Amino acid sequence: GTAFNGVVEDLQKLTTRVAHVLPVSDDGGSTAEIVRVLGEVPESKGSGTLLPLSVVLDTCMAPKRPKVKGGPAVGDIRSRCLRLSDQSTAESLAVRHLLGHRLSLQAKEAKSEWYDIVEGEHSLWKGVSVPYRETIRSFLVYFQGQILMRSEDKFCFSNGSIGNFFFAGARIFFQSLDAAIFLFSRVSGIPKESLVLPVISTNDRLTLGCELWSKTSDQALPSRIKRVFYMSSEGKNLLHEVFPAPNPAVLEQLDAVDCIVYTMGSLFTSICPSLVLIGIGEIISARPCRKILLLNGTHDRETMSFTASCFVTAITDALNRTHGNFNNCLNHTPNKYINAILVPRNGEVAVDLSALKNQGIQDVVIVDSVNERKAGITFDPKALIQSLANLLSRSRGSCSNEIENDF
Repeated sequence: GTAFNGVVEDLQKLTTRVAHVLPVSDDGGSTAEIVRVLGEVPESKGSGTLLPLSVVLDTCMAPKRPKVKGGPAVGDIRSRCLRLSDQSTAESLAVRHLLGHRLSLQAKEAKSEWYDIVEGEHSLWKGVSVPYRETIRSFLVYFQGQILMRSEDKFCFSNGSIGNFFFAGARIFFQSLDAAIFLFSRVSGIPKESLVLPVISTNDRLTLGCELWSKTSDQALPSRIKRVFYMSSEGKNLLHEVFPAPNPAVLEQLDAVDCIVYTMGSLFTSICPSLVLIGIGEIISARPCRKILLLNGTHDRETMSFTASCFVTAITDALNRTHGNFNNCLNHTPNKYINAILVPRNGEVAVDLSALKNQGIQDVVIVDSVNERKAGITFDPKALIQSLANLLSRSRGSCSNEIENDF
């Protein structure tokens, strides 16, 4: 998810040989507007929203809806591509600035600004050469054409992301998410050895549902989340649950990389959707490499009162698919999936060392943190990358029994 974006540029100084695996189910911001106008979506909350089981059941017992055609959510992918983009020349910075631009919050101003950009008259094009400009503009024009074809749905450009619009235009034109990522990567100058991979390679829309442990609670959600799953009008069971195949490129990378990192972010909406797919747990559990969890520095509505071991349990359950169809379940212990945890200093999430030890995890490292105004406690990027480098420099295939305990 986007929580790792602030670390990406420092990570590139350590290595550019990184596969960034991202979900396709978070439809916040302008992504939601793209899906609303360019495709039919369920009338429920949307794929980026956690759906209590009662809502899921009510949705699924309704008449069957048409297949969603709005395409996968690309906001997280676009955001990561932008962070990885080239900054070495004046033109590359101009392209990055253009694709990272958001339109005005005022709808009329945003629409006027959008037309200036599409027509090539906006000041954002300054510094972008003609070949670059016409390549980018052609897909923005194509996106605009797709909007105009849906005359019954008026598109709202307020706070719209130019990068999202370019991405959507390319995906619709090629009818391929992978092709759109390839184009965006080349246009923005991402290093060829840096891969941005959707966890599911699809041109269809998927909705994320969740099942809760109980119906009542005093937490930020009605209850703790039991599991997340994918749902679609094509689903055959009561929940309309579907089991999309993971992107083959993701499986290939998991089987080859030197280290697997679960980044900080929204546990159940950014991390677990990439873990519950059949095949992911099988490969990760079999790898002898470092498997590192970057613990969140603050709580959110999904993880109120969670300790570090609760995060480990949630990730283990997702990879084991513990609470889904018993025919698809695995039974691996937590240390088959996580063998080291990096913790931001002074973070809100309690680190219960005895519980972690019982889970087979003894490599816990404290990392310097920063207190950001909006995000709260989070890792200091340089300190985090140094800690990752230190872990990777240790002998591969075995884990330290030391706990760097200065909580």
